[in-house]
Amino acid sequence: MIDAMNVWTITHKELRDALRNRWFLLYTIAFGGLALALSALSHPGGTLTQLAGYGRTAAGLINLVLLFVPLIGLTLGAANLVGERETGVLDYLLSHPVTRPEVLLGKYLGLAGALLASLCLGFGLAGVYLALRGQGGDAGSYLITVALAWLLGLAMLSLGFLVSTIARKTSTALGVALFLWLVLAFIGDLGIMGAAVVTQLPISQVFLISVLNPLQLFKMASILSIQANLEVLGPAGIYATQQFGTNLSPFLIGGLILWVLVPLAVALFFFDREGASPVKGKAT
Repeated sequence: MIDAMNVWTITHKELRDALRNRWFLLYTIAFGGLALALSALSHPGGTLTQLAGYGRTAAGLINLVLLFVPLIGLTLGAANLVGERETGVLDYLLSHPVTRPEVLLGKYLGLAGALLASLCLGFGLAGVYLALRGQGGDAGSYLITVALAWLLGLAMLSLGFLVSTIARKTSTALGVALFLWLVLAFIGDLGIMGAAVVTQLPISQVFLISVLNPLQLFKMASILSIQANLEVLGPAGIYATQQFGTNLSPFLIGGLILWVLVPLAVALFFFDREGASPVKGKAT
């Protein structure tokens, strides 16, 4: 059984360590600064007047989330376990009366909390700016975008932890994480468009390939929170709206949740298998 107190203790420690991590702080400052800049451009006095309001600013922040959040989640998760394994910190932690699942879950929840803090800062700065400028409006879609961005971050964090359980060197884990980020954020999107043009894939298959990418799931779910359909995404978006109707949003969110749970479960499996003997009750 998993001891909730052990998990909470590790979570609290991991959260404090993450908030002191210079790379995490750099990501957070960059994301917050760009989110604030985007909201400033959405002011009627700016050049992008069509982005005024919470809902339209949320639409502008979607691409920012697609760039930053996967990078933060993948790199933080990938460097975590393998980094502490290399320095011996992980062995010291496991010498205490805790189980491997408790350690992994505690670390995961701590970084999940740090991700939420980073997103709240970025979206919060943009939201406060808009509110002070009297450009509130549709705050509901804005908050939904924040929740979906965190869900995407959790999915990437799960994938990063899976990489961290398999890799044996921090450099290898970070290299794999950056490669996955490039594939999901850039190559995957461009590859789908290229394959659709070259092979003349049916729209149904293009949509199916798209929903295998968690970033595409987030993008479609976020757009649906702002408007009632996905016509802005072209034929594939129109097909998805016609086929799923009101069930499209739950389908997309369910796909994101699977991306959170499945890699995390596999990471737990591999990490638990590393232990040759039970660690409960070991002397410190």
